[in-house]
Amino acid sequence: MATQAPSTSLRFLTDAFKRFLPNSQAVALAIILIVSFVLVYSLSGLLMPAFVSIVLAYLLEGLICKAESMKMPRLPAVYLVFSVFMACLIFLLFYLIPMVSQQAVELVQQIPEIVNRAQIGIMRLPEMYPKFVSESKIQQMMFAVQRELLTYGQNVLSISAASVVGLVSVMIYLFLVPMMVFFFLKDKQLLIDWFLQFMPKDRNLSVRVWEEVDMQLGNYVRGKFGEVFILWMVSYVTYATMGLNYAMLLAVLMGLQVIIPYIGATLVTFPVLAVAYFQWGFGDDEFMYIVIAYSIIQALDGVVLVPILFSEAVNLHAVAIILAILFFGGLWGFWGVFLAIPLATVVKAVLTAWPRIGDKDLNTNY
Repeated sequence: MATQAPSTSLRFLTDAFKRFLPNSQAVALAIILIVSFVLVYSLSGLLMPAFVSIVLAYLLEGLICKAESMKMPRLPAVYLVFSVFMACLIFLLFYLIPMVSQQAVELVQQIPEIVNRAQIGIMRLPEMYPKFVSESKIQQMMFAVQRELLTYGQNVLSISAASVVGLVSVMIYLFLVPMMVFFFLKDKQLLIDWFLQFMPKDRNLSVRVWEEVDMQLGNYVRGKFGEVFILWMVSYVTYATMGLNYAMLLAVLMGLQVIIPYIGATLVTFPVLAVAYFQWGFGDDEFMYIVIAYSIIQALDGVVLVPILFSEAVNLHAVAIILAILFFGGLWGFWGVFLAIPLATVVKAVLTAWPRIGDKDLNTNY
């Protein structure tokens, strides 16, 4: 009986190991995934321009493939797509970012006036609801808010001082990233052939996983970029037509909020409604029009845009999305939150393509 228990536990461990790593291809895939994660995690600070260039080249490759499908040679397609990419980058650097930065500075300068108006409105609460709100509690709350705003202002100043040092890094990015993107696109096959010589020859499973990742990740990224652009344009036209202050800044926030599902939509609601309130007040019709327009845009995004743009993308459960944001955000901060959904999509693709015991097509050569 004593010798039977260890053999039973050993058999259980063996079965579990076979279930997780059914064959040599699964072992090779596991090693590739672990090594890739360790390299990205440990070298992200040093090689971030290279990683950003690879991501951008991957996104632009989809446009090049579409151009090639229309019988255009690859090299002219690369030059065409890269020219469009550089035009968009120039528009972003010399038009959109300066305008958004200027409106952000103007909004920050209005914060003291906004706080004073909010304080006047809040101080009326004890008169309107004396049984629920006391004047001493209101004063304590306003003191705490002013103290937090002072701390926030000091942090902004320190960040602004540190940004002078980061200007050198930005200049390096602006020079290196477009150059590397061009060469990644132009010499794609050459670089892939060089990389494949370090991969195991029996890589059918790895190819299957990459095809699954490429399909799901490509669908997600293309849909997300389209959603960001459409929301930005629709929001800007709507807010500018209605005369809302800081229309471009708020439109950019409306576009970027879809990158972080659920959380982004909640966060962007406050600045839109706050700007509308301090521009017109609750009693004005324009404020209600802004609220209605904002609600319609958000509803159309969820009911129309998402089903159309993500019809071929793999849906992730809300719990999986939140866990991905928490996990990858804890690893890489802002970039982890920014890339949480694509990384979660990659994880799901790997789990979907992972072999099970009894798969008969794993021994075929690639």
